[in-house]
Amino acid sequence: MSLIAGRPNASAIALDVNDDAALEAAVAKHDIVISLIPYTHHARVIKAACKHKKHVVTTSYVSPAMMEYDQAAKDAGITVMNEIGVDPGIDHLYAIKTIDEVHALGGKITSFTSYCGGLPAPECSNNPLGYKFSWSSRGVLLALRNNAKCVVDGKVLDIPGPELMNSAKSIPIYPAFAFEGYPNRDSTPYNERYHIPEAKTVIRGTLRYAGFPKFINALVKLGFLEDKEVPHLVASAAPIQWRNLLAQAIGVQFTTVDNLEAAVKKTADISGDDADRIIFGMKWLGMFSETNVHLRGTMLDTLCATLEDKMMYAPGERDMVMLQHRFGVEYPNGKKEIRTSTGLWFGVPNGDSAMATTVGVPCGIATQLILDGKLKRRGVIAPMDKEINNPILEALEAEGIFMVDEIIA
Repeated sequence: MSLIAGRPNASAIALDVNDDAALEAAVAKHDIVISLIPYTHHARVIKAACKHKKHVVTTSYVSPAMMEYDQAAKDAGITVMNEIGVDPGIDHLYAIKTIDEVHALGGKITSFTSYCGGLPAPECSNNPLGYKFSWSSRGVLLALRNNAKCVVDGKVLDIPGPELMNSAKSIPIYPAFAFEGYPNRDSTPYNERYHIPEAKTVIRGTLRYAGFPKFINALVKLGFLEDKEVPHLVASAAPIQWRNLLAQAIGVQFTTVDNLEAAVKKTADISGDDADRIIFGMKWLGMFSETNVHLRGTMLDTLCATLEDKMMYAPGERDMVMLQHRFGVEYPNGKKEIRTSTGLWFGVPNGDSAMATTVGVPCGIATQLILDGKLKRRGVIAPMDKEINNPILEALEAEGIFMVDEIIA
């Protein structure tokens, strides 16, 4: 109820999305459905919307299960608009914009790289990971175990989840920021989705502050991203101190903190300044302390409980969203250039976060355009061409949300 406080046109209901009858009853009462629930449930919402001929908007990637309703949506005469937040969403709008401009000039996109990150504003990045949670820490960490694919110099690079953090590299955007980035999910469909078959490098990736990937990689090697049940971490188990759990995780007996540090460095294969920083961060989290862990059943969930204790946004803190596209361009006369599109947005202390704004406003604009009859494409769609994108871009920029384009010849 707190989410609708001060919004007289909003009303709250309790709804189990797995209850088809209740879901259909709710969908039938409205002109359009904005589905911001976990993406695995969108297909169920779309099914109900097709039956009752109601439009749908989501900010999620189009999954195969959602795409199965494309023809049903067309037959019902409805629009199921997806991928219209920030990433995906704003990123698509400005990628397509620049690609269309280059193609109109007869040029080719030889490379496309795009990195986006939702992060604490610099003054709020005051922990060893340089990261804070505004949603499930479990979801954030599980995403770090996913495989990734991208195209580099004409070859498909397949990165197994355990190696993802090792693929991170420095991403220079503004001198004031120290960013590192790593590929996110599967970038290989974007030669086709973005109409750039000529591109030899296509990478869509995630931005984090420098040091994050190596810290996470150490946690992976120490076993803290494992989500299988551990008997001594179930709720009924005896209390266990963090330093003893850490020792058990790496197969040693705790004797002294110094000895445990040495064992951690060996297991995580860290040394020098990196080791000093990572050990400091683990101590900051309490992993060498006598504090009892939160018994959550698995190593991953036990770690998450501590992260959520120590790394949530505090009142008055603000977040930021950083997004940059980088295009390699070549023209028939041999001229080459680099084009960039850059967006940087900050949240309002005790107000709307940057993430809420950059996800919510594009979603709201797409919703309004459908209701106004200005977005007429039917079926399960995403913002992949100017017919869909240009009206959204125009409205988005009118709201003060835009990316800055630059050409470096």
